[in-house]
Amino acid sequence: MLEARGLFKSYGDRAVVADLSLDVGAGEIVGLLGPNGAGKSTTVAMLCGLVGADRGEVFIGRGASRLALDEDAHAAKRRIGVVPQELSIYENLGAAANLELFGALYGLSGALLRQRVDAALALVGLADRARDKPQSFSGGMKRRLNIAAALVHDPDVLIFDEPTVGVDPQSRNAIFDNLETLRDRGKALLYTTHYMEEAERLCDRVVIMDHGRVVASDTLASLYKRLPAVETLELEVEGAVDLAALGAATGVTRPTQDGTRLHVGVVELGRSAPALLTWLAAHGHGVHRISSGRADLEDVFLSLTGRQLRD
Repeated sequence: MLEARGLFKSYGDRAVVADLSLDVGAGEIVGLLGPNGAGKSTTVAMLCGLVGADRGEVFIGRGASRLALDEDAHAAKRRIGVVPQELSIYENLGAAANLELFGALYGLSGALLRQRVDAALALVGLADRARDKPQSFSGGMKRRLNIAAALVHDPDVLIFDEPTVGVDPQSRNAIFDNLETLRDRGKALLYTTHYMEEAERLCDRVVIMDHGRVVASDTLASLYKRLPAVETLELEVEGAVDLAALGAATGVTRPTQDGTRLHVGVVELGRSAPALLTWLAAHGHGVHRISSGRADLEDVFLSLTGRQLRD
């Protein structure tokens, strides 16, 4: 439903997005992740047609209904719904009146507009607050109304730019339910976030950007396989451990120690754990506690983009 090929955008002599390609199919949620300054915002702006690419193409739809964003901008934009990070609602208009305004901007009127407004409010759980003004809403309710505003014209493609910023856990889970419902209805969803656990819960595939380029694009299961270790161990140990010697002798990866807590990565838990415990005992390090876990998306993200601060 959404396809970008070879997008490039520079400001002066600095390439912000460089030859970026991605696609989102119907009934699919694709996560777009990256550190601050990676080029996500510029990418989203080009996908929406708000910023022109220096080169490259964006297509909306498929088959006979496929539209090039640069050639059929008006028609293509009508098939896109955008939920921006900043709230884009009118505080002094009722919830339904907000949606009626946005629907009218897309040419909707009469019974069809009222039907779409009612459906959008019902989806985000605000049907009983249709006449109330957003200035009386909680932050989570405003976020959900922001989503409804992007839905009222029934777009094929939805782009969510960090839609859960500043909301409580209940509203966050309600937003997740909304997105999963939209996916089940066959919408194509692109989702940007800094919260790795959101991407792990929601996304069918993940695209990771850094320095304006795609550094990974795959399913979560395939991304995990890129890591040198797929299991992690945390041990409470006595004394300062020689991490280099530990890694060389036992084959564990990325050993770190924070006080009494020793963290290591292992490829195969059954083989590595006994060797690790034997080495620690032989070198006088008593072990008081051990726990295991699996690598997660944050491990993948940091391994691809590094730990250096970007702010």
